[in-house]
Amino acid sequence: MIEHGEDPRHFPRAVHDLVDGPVQWDRLESFASLVREQGELRGLIGPRELPRLWSRHLINSLAISQFIHDGTDVCDVGSGAGFPGLVIAIARPNLDVTLVEPMERRVEWLRDASVAMGLANVEIVRARAEELHSSRHFSVVTARAVASLEKLLRWTWPLVAPGGRMLAMKGDRATQEVEDARKVLRKFALAAEVHGVVSPLDGSVTNVVDVHKRSN
Repeated sequence: MIEHGEDPRHFPRAVHDLVDGPVQWDRLESFASLVREQGELRGLIGPRELPRLWSRHLINSLAISQFIHDGTDVCDVGSGAGFPGLVIAIARPNLDVTLVEPMERRVEWLRDASVAMGLANVEIVRARAEELHSSRHFSVVTARAVASLEKLLRWTWPLVAPGGRMLAMKGDRATQEVEDARKVLRKFALAAEVHGVVSPLDGSVTNVVDVHKRSN
């Protein structure tokens, strides 16, 4: 099926290798179709984003996958349309993924999409990240296009279990955001590394900020 100019039938093998197998790839294609059919109507994605749905959102979301070990419990904060949390859950059925989203209409979408995809590894929580600080902890916390790193750390780091990490997907200002967040990083005794992940689809680079406790 052609997705508004991006044809997954012609994607390189390396793109397919980003997911755990053919069943997961079929589900990802089904999710792409669902977003294409309903995303604009439900206020989840703009019409200009649809022609680059795969490159800009689906494959982009998988940039963090290589930093998450099998069997890990993951919390995606501000899941919105499901990027990256729902995409990761589709691609990696061996992960337990909790999607945290405060807006009701987005929560309804996440629930509908999870049921439509037949996902058994997803929990959806309607809340702000701060509301879960005292009750929930995860090995990995992820976020994409939620807030500046400085704000994001204050909201998400209390959710990270001992020995865990926070993975933030950032744009060209990733290094500057790390610098701007130095005060918060020192407060929590954290280290932050910026990894440039190259897309096997179009060669674009996604910056993943990997935040974890300092080793000393």
